[in-house]
Amino acid sequence: MPKRTLRGTPSRLILPVFVLMAVVATGATDSNEQPLLGFSKAGAAEQRALESRFDAALRADNLREWMKRLAARPHPVGSPWGDENARFMLDLFRSWGYDARIEEFQVLFPTPKLRRLEMIAPEPFTAQLAETAVPGDATSGQTADQLPIYNAYSVDGDVTGELVYVNYGVPRDYEDLERRGIDVRGKIVLARYGGSWRGIKPKVAAEHGAIGCLIYSDPRDDGYYQGEVYPEGGWRPEQGAQRGSVADMPLYPGDPLTPGVGATPGAKRLPLKEAPTLTKIPVLPISYGDALPLLRALGGPMAPEGWRGALPVPYRLGPGPAKVRLQLAFDWKTVTAKNVIAVLRGAERPDEWILRGNHHDAWVNGATDPVSGMVAVLEEARAVGELVKSGWRPRRTLVYAGWDAEEPGLLGSVEWAEANAALLRDKAVAYINSDSNGRGFFEVGGSHTLEQFINQVGRDVPDPQTKVSVLERLRARLIVDSRGNELRELRSRADVPIYPLGSGSDYSPFLQHLGIAVLNISYGGEDEYGQYHSAYDSYDHYIRFMDPTFDYGIALAKTGGRAVLRLAQADVLPFEFTRFATTVGRYVDEVESLAGTLREETEERNRRIREGLYELADDPNRKLVVPKPQDPVPHLNFAPLRNAVAAVEKSARAYDQALAAAAQEGRWPAAGERQRLDAILMKMERALTRKEGLPRRPWYVHHVYAPGFYTGYGVKTLPGVREAIEQRQWKEAEEQVAITARVLEGFAKEVERAAALLRGE
Repeated sequence: MPKRTLRGTPSRLILPVFVLMAVVATGATDSNEQPLLGFSKAGAAEQRALESRFDAALRADNLREWMKRLAARPHPVGSPWGDENARFMLDLFRSWGYDARIEEFQVLFPTPKLRRLEMIAPEPFTAQLAETAVPGDATSGQTADQLPIYNAYSVDGDVTGELVYVNYGVPRDYEDLERRGIDVRGKIVLARYGGSWRGIKPKVAAEHGAIGCLIYSDPRDDGYYQGEVYPEGGWRPEQGAQRGSVADMPLYPGDPLTPGVGATPGAKRLPLKEAPTLTKIPVLPISYGDALPLLRALGGPMAPEGWRGALPVPYRLGPGPAKVRLQLAFDWKTVTAKNVIAVLRGAERPDEWILRGNHHDAWVNGATDPVSGMVAVLEEARAVGELVKSGWRPRRTLVYAGWDAEEPGLLGSVEWAEANAALLRDKAVAYINSDSNGRGFFEVGGSHTLEQFINQVGRDVPDPQTKVSVLERLRARLIVDSRGNELRELRSRADVPIYPLGSGSDYSPFLQHLGIAVLNISYGGEDEYGQYHSAYDSYDHYIRFMDPTFDYGIALAKTGGRAVLRLAQADVLPFEFTRFATTVGRYVDEVESLAGTLREETEERNRRIREGLYELADDPNRKLVVPKPQDPVPHLNFAPLRNAVAAVEKSARAYDQALAAAAQEGRWPAAGERQRLDAILMKMERALTRKEGLPRRPWYVHHVYAPGFYTGYGVKTLPGVREAIEQRQWKEAEEQVAITARVLEGFAKEVERAAALLRGE
């Protein structure tokens, strides 16, 4: 999963209480008097009574005990403790009244046979490539069971070359290197974590001719620059390193050998050498303790100021005189991923499924990632089971999932979604995901058709620390931390915008491959999260530096539980389209502005080239390598997109009016018509997809949200249009404007169909 951060905010900002109360004390009303989207007034009262009973059943001690159990030993996919954990959770779900089973998939999961990194010039050095046990951590010394420090889906290799420091190793960094006359062809690059998803770094390095890639964790990002390191504090110690997958997930996630189909025993598999998501060059993660001698030995020009980390050395670019040899070899084996699936059949609408999930596998012990989220989901499911035992039954079917093999690349959820694609397209209403959890602020992203819905959920969950709602606390924090147009927007509304989703967790196959509306929820921002994907992600670390009382684990259970219960019980599925229309309109503004900005930058760049003015900004006396002029940016016609957004806005207003009238008058459609309405609403997100998918990556079919081809986890909204502009593919940009406009027009027609049903037409 991706490292958790609140968007655009410092990871440890603590909002002063007087500021918080000044922001939220602006006429807040009792949430029990507020309407609930999709419910009549009487239905809302019944729902709140149900949620009160649900809350009363939650127990923080359960989260604590289950975390001790699940994180007691390392449990990556295919491990003995991973299998034990799956069976343990299966028994829990069955004891709570669920129809539970384990569904297995055979997936590629390489592990290292050889890892060796040596500096052979200007002086010898051999990297340690190991994490030492620390005092006070009962599990950090379980070396016999731990996966070593490595990147899954790196290719084998034995390469030797001069070292070049490439900052975060994203495309713009290579543009800066090129302007400075530094070529990485035939070299080994050293990149620091951050700036993009880790798999982008070897991908871009290979595209520029590098023969190997090293990725290290700089202490500026999650080490001593942030605070005391583990065990005195929660931040990454000197030998701590970040494991992780480097598969090319922006092409497709899941098992590299079975793209588009479930990795069942009889599935047709690609030959290993033809798997396109494996890296093209060998790549290895290292600690900042192992990176320090390499950086110290680099010569060449100083790195730009923004490239410099917190290690006590001058950050130079190279190449050389540091020269290294990297040797990697892997056991390219297949292992069994075990998803735990638990079903509670709906009493009235059993063919409408509410999906809720969290993964259970970890790189090592994984107390934060993923166990902190998994135990909250378990407690949520247990409390729902208590409601069932008291005689209640959900209207719609609930499906709880504990996914395996998320860490190597979302394998468990992707293979399950691919194997059950037809069923899910027909029956899935929404998928609610969580991953890791900590102490602090509500974090929520997802489909903007669910933005109003999840704001209402957050409005009704109390924050354990401040006692205001988690929504009010988040809104206050965003207001304090925002500027300009974003601040004006926040002040103009009583709720908060949710962020769009790229990739990095198990929502991706549901949203971007199947067109199912999703939410991704968690808490964090006031913890010390420096143990990510290391042997120090342990129970002992969690209870000291993350959420010691598990109060925010209970907050996550309350949040997920309300979302599940409201989706299950709503008279009319609680989707809303005006916020979606506004959000997509903003995305259209962004891509049009992007084209205009790129046009201006290209004209200025070409002018400077013509006039011989290309110099280093930080050294005006040193001439740059002069790049070639770029083709001018044409004026693209965005009118089709503008017109399509206007159609969505019009249909959304019509739906809002029809829904408000029905709720106010208590005039819901009859049972048969209501199921017809549900059938339209639950498939509304499908209307934003095309089976042909995005250019060069057909697995991703959603035309509003996708991970960026060069950002990985980071989202690209209106991806077909946006990435064509960024890659200067002008003909493709025009085609994608037309395609995306047609998608949005089709979506508008579906919204109008739903409005007509509400009006009784």
